[in-house]
Amino acid sequence: MKKNHEQRNSISNVAENKTGQLSIGKVPLNRRKFIGTMASAGLGLTIVPRHVLGGVNRVAPSDKINLAYIGVGSQGLREMFDLLNVADFNVIAVCDPQEKAYSYHDWDPKSLRNKVREVLNDPNWTPPGNNSIPGGRIVGKQVVDAFYSRNNTGYKGCRTYADFRELFDKEKDLDAVKVMTPDHLHGIIAMAAIKRGIHVVMHKPLSTKLLEGREVVEMAKKSKVITHLIPWDTNGSMDQVMKWINEGQIGTLKEIHNWTHRPVWPQYDFIPTETPPVPDGFNWDLWLGPEAFRPYHPHYTNMTFRSWYDFGGGSFSDVGYYSLWTVFKALELEHPVLIDPYSTHICEIKNNEVASLVNNDYSYPTASRVLFKYPAKGSRPAVDLIWYDGGMKPTVPEEFYDTNQAFPKEGMMFVGDKGKIISSFELGNPQIITRDFEFLGDKKDGNPVAGNEKLHGIQIFANACKSGQQTGGSFREAMHICDASTLYSVALRSGKTLKFDSKNGKIINQSELNSMLSRQYRDGWSPESL
Repeated sequence: MKKNHEQRNSISNVAENKTGQLSIGKVPLNRRKFIGTMASAGLGLTIVPRHVLGGVNRVAPSDKINLAYIGVGSQGLREMFDLLNVADFNVIAVCDPQEKAYSYHDWDPKSLRNKVREVLNDPNWTPPGNNSIPGGRIVGKQVVDAFYSRNNTGYKGCRTYADFRELFDKEKDLDAVKVMTPDHLHGIIAMAAIKRGIHVVMHKPLSTKLLEGREVVEMAKKSKVITHLIPWDTNGSMDQVMKWINEGQIGTLKEIHNWTHRPVWPQYDFIPTETPPVPDGFNWDLWLGPEAFRPYHPHYTNMTFRSWYDFGGGSFSDVGYYSLWTVFKALELEHPVLIDPYSTHICEIKNNEVASLVNNDYSYPTASRVLFKYPAKGSRPAVDLIWYDGGMKPTVPEEFYDTNQAFPKEGMMFVGDKGKIISSFELGNPQIITRDFEFLGDKKDGNPVAGNEKLHGIQIFANACKSGQQTGGSFREAMHICDASTLYSVALRSGKTLKFDSKNGKIINQSELNSMLSRQYRDGWSPESL
């Protein structure tokens, strides 16, 4: 009891000096270490309530998490609004190699621009650049500054960076980062942050390379920093499906089918040959990051990056983390032994005479079907996972024949030797298929992971940063879904069936493809140099 009393007294003596520097008594304390100390001290300690220091519905400056926002393209900007509304965060910097709005794309032409106008209180605002779709670090700063200035008269503005490496070097009081970059930068930014003891919340995927993804997971396991992947927040619950499987309602589980209508972005058939000028304020070299240099082209960037093997993870990395992560956890799908790809192809006429098949190993196919074979584990027998994209779907079950039903554009189906379960794409509204079955709709998600219903995902991350308790969406939990998404890419890129030794992280029947499991880092971009 005496020890706890002394701890409470020492914590209550924490204050901010006139410069905003934290101190205990007269001893200065780095605020990142302070937040880490609070996390490791445990939840049982009595900490001065936020409202005492910060006023009603306010968070005291010393209690906020200093966060840098890395990646402020159209999607990054869209998600920024939710983060700014979480009082626990203080966005101190934005980072993006693109300064102004060039070549951004969105799902409609006005909604994102109108949201920025609302935040800036300027109905006539247009983004700097030549594009009506906003994005880039100037816009990111404008949004952050406008949001905080309306509530804090002493706010001095956030800083901007083109290079995340410079950001990490200069921002000494940085506690956390949110990563919203193209896929190929995820792994190296995550590792750079973890090395510095900085908490990381990131969009999918964990990485586009299997061995890099595993390195991120291992670093996260050895570190005390909080890590969180955003797709976990809306993953569906497997509780009802597992109950029916364990009760034998569909017999022995044999197959899992998951299909999506994505891609919903252009899939380019050929590598660009034009060499347009790099837009003003766009650091193309920084955008490429660890990947080999090539001339700038807008078809590589922003929404369209995901169609290229070098820059994106395809449809699986885009939405498979949302649909399958809890499936992997519940069924312990850990180590696939075989990956078998099927995909569309393209042809061309050469020299205006000869038709030939294009050897496309640079961009994802328009549609694909990829089979993963998982061996038996414990009481679960061997099971096949089949992923479909681009409009491909499983064969409709015979129960549909008499009712003329069709599969929704996205969905999931569990097939046993005595029956089938169908659900929406993210496991919402599961139903056992019968002769008089009628699917009750294409709900996106009817039952998120237990514990995620009441809090926005970014608030879950904020709470974790302060408590020191990892979330269910921690990088530590993501290795097996990352393995699957990266093996999907290798199988499609090579067009070959892969036999995989998960323990050693190697393809054993096509050894020449093992180079695709790792990234060939450009000078200055390896994890060791960051």
